Amino acid sequence: MRLALYQPDIPQNLGAFIRLAACLAVPLDIIEPCGFPLDDKRIRRAAMDYYALARIARHASWQSFCRDRAAGRLVLLTTAGAEAFPAIAFRPDDILLLGRESAGVPQEVHAAADLRLRIPLQVGARSLNVALAAAMVLSEGLRQTKGFSAFT
Repeated sequence: MRLALYQPDIPQNLGAFIRLAACLAVPLDIIEPCGFPLDDKRIRRAAMDYYALARIARHASWQSFCRDRAAGRLVLLTTAGAEAFPAIAFRPDDILLLGRESAGVPQEVHAAADLRLRIPLQVGARSLNVALAAAMVLSEGLRQTKGFSAFT
């Protein structure tokens, strides 16, 4: 299983993604451009001491990500998803894709996804923080696919 972050807007959220990916031994794809200058110093500061544990692949664009990405089902987390996340059967090679904090992903990215899922929320709530949503769905995906077995 992998995490992919489409053009992140907020450095602190990227830091949270790096820490999540490092702690759970899940590769992280960063699809640029980002909404902030992205250099190793800024990434390391946001990720604290977890940067060295993380497996990060940077992609200069959506097109380069599509060309170079690992095999597996592209699963987009979106408030416009047709499927509710608790009902999904995850696969070990799923790539969980999350969009920009400010705007999600464009239609071309929606169209490329093999599955679009949403986290059900109470009426009146718009969305969760992108890093929190990633942690929830990744955790369930790893639970279903026995991805936590290496740590027990």
